[in-house]
Amino acid sequence: MNATPRTGWRRLLPRTLAARLTLILFTGLLLAHALSFVLLFSERYMAARSMMLTNLDQDVSVSVALLERLSPAERARWAPRLERRTYRYLLGPARPGVPLTSDRAREVTALIDRSLDHRYRLQARTVSTSPERFEVQLTLADGQPLTIEVTPSVMPIARWLPVVLAAQLVLLLLCAWLAVRLATRPLVQLADAVERLDPARAHPPLPREGPVEVVKAATAFNAMQARIGHYLAERLQILAAISHDLQTPITRMKLRLEAMEEGADRDRLIGDLEQLLQLVREGIAYARSTHGATGPAVRLDLHALLDSVVCDYQDAGKPVTLGECAHASLNTRPPTLRRIVENLIDNAVKYGGGAEVGVRRLDDGRVAVDVCDRGPGIPEQEMQAVLQPFYRLESSRNRDTGGTGLGLAIAHQLAATLDGELVLANRDGGGLRATLLLPVAPASTPTPAR
Repeated sequence: MNATPRTGWRRLLPRTLAARLTLILFTGLLLAHALSFVLLFSERYMAARSMMLTNLDQDVSVSVALLERLSPAERARWAPRLERRTYRYLLGPARPGVPLTSDRAREVTALIDRSLDHRYRLQARTVSTSPERFEVQLTLADGQPLTIEVTPSVMPIARWLPVVLAAQLVLLLLCAWLAVRLATRPLVQLADAVERLDPARAHPPLPREGPVEVVKAATAFNAMQARIGHYLAERLQILAAISHDLQTPITRMKLRLEAMEEGADRDRLIGDLEQLLQLVREGIAYARSTHGATGPAVRLDLHALLDSVVCDYQDAGKPVTLGECAHASLNTRPPTLRRIVENLIDNAVKYGGGAEVGVRRLDDGRVAVDVCDRGPGIPEQEMQAVLQPFYRLESSRNRDTGGTGLGLAIAHQLAATLDGELVLANRDGGGLRATLLLPVAPASTPTPAR
């Protein structure tokens, strides 16, 4: 089932639930930390402003009175000592500037005027806006100009504070990721179990542990898996019973027809009964292929098995050859593997006029059994469809051309019971290559062949 294409802002969202939850939590934590930074700087700004105004109110009157009583030479030595972080005293006129542009500058100027009891004529001007800097000029009693330069600024923060806040954010993000992973792990396990669900294979039930919702979902899935297995077993029993009931009357009809006088109608009826009987047998074979990998696995020489199969076809006069075979010894179920190879060879002989069998070793460690022909091949858009039961490339119902549509389906189903995979591909120059991929590692504990 194809996913609905995402449009607009939905394209920006992560595809997995875990990533989305992590993104939501990270965004929330980021906004919370941003709010913390805003509140921190606001508080520091208010504290710095209050401290500057308080210190300025208490300091200006004392400093100006001290400079009034000192000689010009002594003022030059004392002025640097009176400097503070946000303001200082300069012996000289103020620099050129513009009228005060901020309410804070006007407030500070009014505070200086009150601290000096309005005894001096003040001239205030802004000399810089970024950073903000303004100067207030007055004239001492002996006529020397004195300038108070004010540079408002927020109290500096410690260098380690941003590091601590960043570490907190990383720690909270890791905790959020861990929580999301723990919360979504059961969903991942459930999705994996659904993907692995295969009537032909026995899978252990999902563990019923974790939160109540997870236990409930695991219990429901295990019950569903058991019901599917039960329904498939019932289907097999029903088809087996139908096969038994149909084969008996078909055989009687065939015997009666053979006892009749020879003729064209008699031969056609016998042919129809043969097709009907073969269709019943292949339908039952496909139903049983879902449980085809029964019995213990044994270790066998793949070359020896394929050589035996090819020799049987050659003895029957079929154009089947054994090509290059890499040495491979694996644990598998010989009857099931033999049935798969025979179905692939039958398909190649029927539609390609002959078959060539070979074995390759792949880089991923698997073994590939190739059955190749030089027939018409299969259209690319129908490669997967032909693996479904009763699907035929030809619309004709003639068995000599269309077949029953079960040969490849049975091989595909039986390959799954061996933990293998059937892959079809067209060959260069024409023809079809049917490749059976088999794992070398045993799917279960092997039983030594006697």
